[in-house]
Amino acid sequence: MTQSIGKVPVGISNRHLHVSQKDLETLFGIGYQLKPMKDLSQTGQYAAEETVTLVTKKGVIQNVRILGPVRPETQVEISRTDGFALGLKPPVRDSGSIEDSESVVLVGPQGAVHLTKGVILALRHIHMSVEDAKTFGLTDKQVVSVKADGERSIVFENVLVRVREDFVLEMHIDTDEANAAGLNNCQELEVYK
Repeated sequence: MTQSIGKVPVGISNRHLHVSQKDLETLFGIGYQLKPMKDLSQTGQYAAEETVTLVTKKGVIQNVRILGPVRPETQVEISRTDGFALGLKPPVRDSGSIEDSESVVLVGPQGAVHLTKGVILALRHIHMSVEDAKTFGLTDKQVVSVKADGERSIVFENVLVRVREDFVLEMHIDTDEANAAGLNNCQELEVYK
């Protein structure tokens, strides 16, 4: 780490999935549309009312929330702890990079989807608008370090910066990472180049 370039609020992601329209209809019925339950920090993103069950030969995790809107491909984001429960070793990946990832069965009220790929551990990342990126002096796909102070102080290395006009400034980590550092949602963390 060299010098601090600013602070970023943290958002803690619990296990969830993004679903394609085709898979949504297999799980919930032909023509089904997601029902938004709660808006998320990123523009246009929401937690849907719908949940599914993840099933493998080794384990089951129920009530896994779908995040909307629908996407071109279905992707399941879990923690390493969830992976142990399911007997999976998902790779750490940026969202959307699902080649050679783990498989799982999704079970909904109307049917099941056998995903041959799509289960990942989300790469820790910071969402930034174009304006935020200018303020921080960063570019899309740049990698930074982020420090969390406190009783369980920790430095997160290899944090991917993702820049898009409609992004809202926030670092995303999973529950395992947040628990290791004793973090809460919206806590401010220090970014280093």
